[in-house]
Amino acid sequence: MIDVPEQISTAWIAAASVAFLIKHFLADFLLQTDWMATGKDRPKGWLLPLAAHAGVHGAMTAALFLAVAPPLAWLGLADMLVHGIIDRLKSISTRRSALTPRQTAFWWLFGLDQSLHHLTHIVLAIVLAAAGAVA
Repeated sequence: MIDVPEQISTAWIAAASVAFLIKHFLADFLLQTDWMATGKDRPKGWLLPLAAHAGVHGAMTAALFLAVAPPLAWLGLADMLVHGIIDRLKSISTRRSALTPRQTAFWWLFGLDQSLHHLTHIVLAIVLAAAGAVA
């Protein structure tokens, strides 16, 4: 079980939050290849590109936990699964609604997708900060 204390150092929360913001920018934008970005949105043949993209997220999350609290590195797998589910649901919704970047609803869905990823990272940052504060 993950023990999160009632109080966590502001410095640890800030550092963990920044680490996850950087991780998200790197994994979702700089390290996401065209093959991943277009492949994960296809109606067929989407699993491998999505797994590769979500795997980058999971690996980076695992690396953050390995640096601070190695026993919690398994949370990288949890992040991979959650990220993959969020991205797949966005892909299905975008395709079924035939949304394009020229439509407002496309950007609403993109914003929801990014917000869900950041909510995931807030939870992970709290756990990382709690683990770091007791280490």
